[in-house]
Amino acid sequence: MARFAASSAFHEDWPVAMDLALSALDMPEDANLGFVYFADHYGGDLQEMFERLTRLTGIENWVGTSSVGVIGRGIAAQDQPGLSLLVGSLPEGSFRVFSGRERLPNALGTDAAPEQPYFAVVHADPATPDMADLVADMATKVSSGFVTGGLALARGQAPMIANGALRGGISGVAFNEQVSIMTRLTQGCCAVGETHVVTACDQNVITEINGRPALDAFLDAAGTSLGQDLRRAARYILPGLGVTGRDDAEFRVRNVIGLDPGNGLIAINDTVEVGQRLRFYRRDADCARADMQRMLNDLRATLERPPLAALYISCAARGAHMFGDDNTEPEMLEEAFPGLPVAGFFAGGEISHDQLYGYTGVLTLFL
Repeated sequence: MARFAASSAFHEDWPVAMDLALSALDMPEDANLGFVYFADHYGGDLQEMFERLTRLTGIENWVGTSSVGVIGRGIAAQDQPGLSLLVGSLPEGSFRVFSGRERLPNALGTDAAPEQPYFAVVHADPATPDMADLVADMATKVSSGFVTGGLALARGQAPMIANGALRGGISGVAFNEQVSIMTRLTQGCCAVGETHVVTACDQNVITEINGRPALDAFLDAAGTSLGQDLRRAARYILPGLGVTGRDDAEFRVRNVIGLDPGNGLIAINDTVEVGQRLRFYRRDADCARADMQRMLNDLRATLERPPLAALYISCAARGAHMFGDDNTEPEMLEEAFPGLPVAGFFAGGEISHDQLYGYTGVLTLFL
């Protein structure tokens, strides 16, 4: 069985933060894979950070990324220098680190028993063009069709680690079926009203919903009070687009970027197609907390045994910006799974299944 340990530490000097985190880490015997998430304050010394981690732990395989904030067990902080570590002892041949320098292989395992990659945790540079397409393509390279992860986030360049320092593209670690993994997504929203159909649109502009002006449907979802202030309504009432070929209950929530009262139009930050399912959602702290709890309750009801470790990636617009406290989500994780080793970061975009999301939390459990 795989074994894991996690720790986090905060300090303005990354070597001090690393020493503090490592001193608190109950290193599993024969640990062979590490995840490291670090504040963008440390980005300039990335290769040195990787080499020091390798030297001090004896772990040669490391993946991770920079962020404006990191997440640990029961704790998180944005705009504070720190790092978060998760290390594991996994079966030989069960995983492979990949990047633009070392492509994802077609098979993992041993020469005698090769296995197709089953699942991948990925980190990506937000400056890379066509990222949504790259995420979808990456999902086709694993047999489950599932990848999870997030976009690096930094003030300036957004460096990553994949057995060395790098920038640009997608990197991460792929696993075969020797490693048991379960993942869930929380979009921090409550559904409002019924499912609709887009009946007229042009790229990212929705003209009609159910044959009516799109703005009318938006105002119905906003309600009388909120609908009197369109700027405020656009922050709380969001359209969710049905994902082609997925369950009728699955929607990808997007942001409103423009409302046109004169013509009854809605502009969003995604392309839309005629005939696509659409449902409106409300996003606020109460809905986000309830949806996070729903996700955790569903996992506890589904799992046959407690998880061994977790990676949690949360949108940088969540944390204190949504809940009033960066610690809210890791504290909910700790309450649901006491003592669970956790590492993660605040992302500039979250990856789940084969989609790129925003304002979401992506939980990946090792079982």
